[in-house]
Amino acid sequence: MREWISFDDPEEERTWMFDATFLGSGYGCIYGSGCRGIGPRPDEIIGCCEHGAYLCDDSDEGAVADAVERYLGSDNWQLRTDAPFDTSTADDGKTSRKTKVVDGACVFLNREDFTRGAGCALHVAAVDRSLTPADVKPEVCWQVPVRREDHETETGHIYTMVREWGRRDWGEGGHDFGWWCTTDPLALNHPQPAYVSLRHELTAMCGEPIYDELVRHMRERQKARP
Repeated sequence: MREWISFDDPEEERTWMFDATFLGSGYGCIYGSGCRGIGPRPDEIIGCCEHGAYLCDDSDEGAVADAVERYLGSDNWQLRTDAPFDTSTADDGKTSRKTKVVDGACVFLNREDFTRGAGCALHVAAVDRSLTPADVKPEVCWQVPVRREDHETETGHIYTMVREWGRRDWGEGGHDFGWWCTTDPLALNHPQPAYVSLRHELTAMCGEPIYDELVRHMRERQKARP
């Protein structure tokens, strides 16, 4: 059974709901250390970058474009290009902006033969400059495997869920993934609980005061356990 922690926001008409089961687990990203990726090529270090990153909106694309201009170059981006974004059209005719796919994965994914090894060029740039991934990567990339959903009631009150990102959240295609990390014991062995190891991501989603309140509740939950 999944447990939840909820509390009201002291500054807004909002109630926060946190997936305590996931955030209290030992989840930790194992990219490059056993991650089998979402596609049919587990022998390649592609992770969840196979389809590129779908951008949330113009602001998301603009932020990534700015990071590309400011931080990326031939020293940290293997597939450097002046046009890293593309438009995708779904079966129903709706279009979405996303990062380009080159040779079976995102244009920002450096491959194993690159001088700096496999991994996201934007992530590498963030580490080089002591930034967090949330400062430079598409929203979907730095948020996964945490998902935030806002649900507004007729009275204007908002219920915000912060939970594990599951296969269903990718739509019909998610059920076809060859592997998904949050459901595999291999990715549940981090020495710290997820609410600690994912502090930067959770703070970016919720803000520092709400994160601090979450930590307080999670610690109380742990003390109450036999």
